[in-house]
Parts: sequence; C-alpha cells; structure tokens
Amino acid sequence: MCGVAGVIDLTGRRDVPLGMVRAMADAIFHRGPDEDGYLEAPGLALGSRRLSIVGLKDGRQPIFNEDRSVGVVYNGELFDYPEQRARLEGLGHRFSTHCDTELIPHLWEDHQEGMFEQLRGQFALALWDAKRRRLVLGRDRFGICPLYWTRQGDWFLFASEIKALLASGLVRPRPDRRGINQLFTFIALPGPMTCFEGIQILPPGHYLSIQLGGPGEEARVDERTYWQMDFPDQGHEQDGDSKELVDGLESVLMRAVERRLRADVPVVSYLSGGVDSSMVVALAGKVRGEPIPTFTIRIDDPRLDETEAAMLSARRHGTEPIVVNCGAEEVLANYPRLIEAAEGPVIDTSCTALLMLAEAVHARGYKVALTGEGSDEWMAGYPWYKINRVLSWLDAVPGLRAGEWLRRLSLWLGKAPHFPWSEAVAVRESVGGDNAFLELYGLVSLSKLRFFSAEMLEVMRDRSAYADLGLNVERMRRWHPVNRGVCFGGRILLPGLLLTAKGDRVAMHSSVETRYPFLDEDVFAFLAKLHPRWKLRGLRDKYLLRLLAERWLPKSIARRPKVMFRAPFDSFHGDRAPAYVDQLLSEESLRKTGYFNPAAVTHWRTAYRSMWARSPYRLSVEMGLVGVLATQLWHQTFIDSSLADVPSSTFKVHAPRLKAAERHAFVANQSA
Repeated sequence: MCGVAGVIDLTGRRDVPLGMVRAMADAIFHRGPDEDGYLEAPGLALGSRRLSIVGLKDGRQPIFNEDRSVGVVYNGELFDYPEQRARLEGLGHRFSTHCDTELIPHLWEDHQEGMFEQLRGQFALALWDAKRRRLVLGRDRFGICPLYWTRQGDWFLFASEIKALLASGLVRPRPDRRGINQLFTFIALPGPMTCFEGIQILPPGHYLSIQLGGPGEEARVDERTYWQMDFPDQGHEQDGDSKELVDGLESVLMRAVERRLRADVPVVSYLSGGVDSSMVVALAGKVRGEPIPTFTIRIDDPRLDETEAAMLSARRHGTEPIVVNCGAEEVLANYPRLIEAAEGPVIDTSCTALLMLAEAVHARGYKVALTGEGSDEWMAGYPWYKINRVLSWLDAVPGLRAGEWLRRLSLWLGKAPHFPWSEAVAVRESVGGDNAFLELYGLVSLSKLRFFSAEMLEVMRDRSAYADLGLNVERMRRWHPVNRGVCFGGRILLPGLLLTAKGDRVAMHSSVETRYPFLDEDVFAFLAKLHPRWKLRGLRDKYLLRLLAERWLPKSIARRPKVMFRAPFDSFHGDRAPAYVDQLLSEESLRKTGYFNPAAVTHWRTAYRSMWARSPYRLSVEMGLVGVLATQLWHQTFIDSSLADVPSSTFKVHAPRLKAAERHAFVANQSA
C-alpha cells in the first residue's frame, strides 16, 4: 500500500505550493518509503508515497491514461488486476506500466463515477480529470484503506493519515468531543467524525466529487454512496445442503486467498491459534504449493497464550512461525507509540501486539501479510452474540421478558450510574431493533456516566453516536437480528478499530501492507445471503466456517473458541506503571483537558479492585479507565504536550518549509 495527500483551492484562484504537499507526503513517509511522486495543476497539488508491491520498476505515481488527461494517486491493491487489464486492453486501452494503479484512469474513461462499482480490493484514491476539472476521492467497501479530509476556509485537504493534514500548516489540531463520545460508545472510531475538530474520515463505500469552477467560482463538493452492506429480509435468507454450502465457502475463500497472494514481493501471514488465521494459512499453502512464512504472537499469560495452538496448526501445514512476545510489560512500553500510530485513543490494548508483530515482519524484510480479520464480523464470532441469544430465549418466555429484567439487574449489580431504561429502548429502536452488539455497547457506554465531566455530559446530552453512522435503519428493521449485528460489526468495529488501530495504521507504521481474504467481495456476498443458522447455530459461532475448517485443520483448532487478549488496567497501575500514567490521570491534567471528572477517576482507580476479577462490571470499569488514559495520552501527543512526560512520543507537527518563491506567491494569493 501507499500514502496519498493533496490540497485544492476551492475558489480556483490560487496555486498550491508544491512544498506544502511535499511536507504532507513526508509526514507519512512510513506508508511509502520506496518513492514519491506529485501531480500539479492549476488550483491543486497531489502527492504520493509508494510502498512498491506490484509493478516494482514502473509503478511510480501519479499514473495517467494515454493522453495524460486523467491522473491518479492511490493507496491499495486491486486484486483482479490481471483479468481487468486483459478486459480493458480488449476494449482498446493501452497500458504503459505493470502496476494495478493504471486500471483506475482507464476505468474512469469508460465509467466515470460508475468506476467504483468495478474496483475490487482495498483502496483509497484521488483521481484528477483535467478535462472535466473534477477531483474524485474514493474509499473501498469495507474501509480497509483510510482517507481523511478537511475544509479550511476555501482550502480542501485530504490525506491517508491525519499527520499529513497537520503537516500542511493549514490545519490546527483541536479536539472534537463527538469523536471521544464515539470512542466511549463503541470502543472504536467508525467516523465520519474523528477526535480532531474539522477533520473527517470518508466512510467505507463512499466517494467525494469535487467539481472545480472557473476563476473566482466556488467549487461544488458532493459526498455519495456507491456501496453499502445489505442482507435478505428476515425469512428470505438462503438455506441449503451442508456439503453444498461448505463447498461453496471453500471455493470463494480459496479464490480470495489466491488473489491476495498476487504480488511481486513475498507474502507472509499472521497466525494465531484460532480458526480464522489458521484457515488462511492452510489455503495459502495449498495455492502456493508450499508453506507460507508465518508470524505469531506469544502472550505472557497462560490463560491467553495461543502459541501451542498456533504451533499445532503450523506443524499441520509445514510452516515454522516467527514468534513475537507480548504481555503487560510490552503494552506499557509501546502504548504511547500505538496512540501515535493510530491518531486516536485506543482502548483495545491488544493493538499493541499487532504493532509489534508488524515491526517483526518489516525487520525480516517482508512487506505484505495476510490476516484473518472479517471472519468474526461476517459469521457472528464474538461472545456477545451468545449472550444476546440466551437473553433473547429468556425474553421469548410468554409474559416474563426475563432477558430484559436481567439486563436491568446487571446495571444495578454493576453499580452503574443512573441510566434510564427508556434510553436503552430508544437506542434499540433507532438502529432497527435488537442486535448482539448492543449488549457490548450498553456495557461500554456506562463509562460515559462514570467518567465524563459535567461539561462533556452536557455537550453530549442530545448527541447520539448511533445517529452519526448513517445507517440504513429502514432496511435494518427487515433483517434478522443476527444480520443486524453483522452490519454493526462491519460498519463500526471493523473500520473503526480492527482495520485502523489493529490493521492499517499499526502495520503501515512499519511499512507493511495487510490483506484480508475474509473481506473479499465474493466472500461477503456468499455469506450475507445465508440463513443466520449457518453463522450462529444455537450457541455455536462461525458454524459454517468451522465445518469447512474440519477439512483442513485439527479438530481442536476448528472448534476452538475465540480468545480475546487485552492488558487489564492492573497493567497501568502500581509500581511497574510508567510515570506518565499518574501524570495523565492527575487532577491537574484531567482539569486541563476537561473531558473527565477527576474525582470519579480517582475513585474508580482504586474501587475497581474490589469487584470480582472476571465480572463484566469490572471489565466495564477497566475499559473505561483505559479509555480515560488513552484519551489523555492522545491529547498529550497531538493537542497539548504539557500534560505529562512521555519520552517515547516522537510526533511533532512541522509546518512546511516552502521555497522563497513559493512562500511569497502563497502569501500573495492568500490575501488576494
């Protein structure tokens, strides 16, 4: 993958200093250390940092069509490149490179905005059509590749990372409390807002069309949806014979793995002890005809360590994993770097392990790694699906609504602040009905009541994080509750956490591209149409995948339950905690940021220890405390570095160093 950046003058009067876009590209050097490239036109400048994976010798960006009227800077991979190229050549298009990027200007010539329906893979792109004076920005269906944008007066800026926007010198970092509200609702930042005021992330399956006018004429900026998740109406899902469906999943998943092995550099795979990554490794070895190199995390906790299971799977397929150790000590040491890489607060401390895993991949000279993300989302693989199912069974007892009463009781047992049950009912109705993720998000959202300051609670009082997601609620009402949960996972957890703080951002921090066979368009389409019983049968999750896995893996792996690693808040407490923890959670620092109630933070830092160690209520409090620390650390890193002494933080906002002529022209144009 790569990194892209750009600046556009929406008035059509001013030239963009190339030095500004170079500074933006330099800020994301880690995304593309192999080469850079720039496109200049009246009123705009685009930049690219390239991580060369396909078309190593001739893929430098920008890449143009035959008459150079359409140019593209691009981050990602189009996995059906050979087939698409052959088809386009058959239509008369001429290619001058061996890089998949070149598909884009030719597809634009034939389809314009309809091009996005033809793109298969993971991508974030910026396309300039000089004849139409139109700039188009687009992002893939599932949000694998990031794309941020902001409007600063009459300037429009975009980039693969927020660091690049800040490096332009036009964007001042300020906090957006709506982003923090999202974090304390979802444990994720699904967008479109971020934690930075005025900076948005383009949602998955969306594109922006920026039509420039003539001199002095205001440009038109339109956001449009080209794809969104959909499922059959409840009762109309596809059913079938077990063998037939297992064969079908095997076929589409094998093709997805084969496409993601296409590269002009070696491809490796992450391997845990779970069924998802083990299936990817098994199928990759089949496609290649030899074992694929693998990388495994060893967690320093016997309850969470999957190394033995990973080794069992590795031996089955003839690979010898490179093992990276990660435990509470490593989380503490690397947590500031995680926040810097993610550009937002991160509650899921396991993301630190993925940061370290990508560093190990890079250190051994690799650029591309396969992962198993997406399986849990598409096939109800999380424990809250089982909790929701049990509660739904209890709700079904005539006249009792026992599941609802258990939910109410859990709030009381968890010593939660007052939370009107009517609000829980209103949230459920606002998203089309019951789904499993509401069990998790209800538990998480209690932290807002525990820890938010009075000012934060007032600002967020009438603000619904769910309303900001742009969900198609009318369609969701017609789906089975399991499919509503799948949609939630695919719209919130996947792009807001797993593909950012656990995927693209921590991998590209070490110049590593991650690829996701379970996020193949055909795999999603195959699974989306199936009856939910093939995803969750009784209390057996990922049912169809586990049937397939029994063909390829030891039964102990095929049937192994999901293990979720996190460093408990104990890791940030006590003698071994670094000094920055106490500094960030001090009353002085908490009052400086204004997000949290210092008295509540002080109370719960001690009180949570008296709760049963494995209770969901202690988990809720611990996640809230980690969220407070993560938000304070994010503020320290990007907004105000006076909160604490965090020596490992290396991020600095550098204004662009413009050449004298560029600086004089820019100042003159600014005042024009």
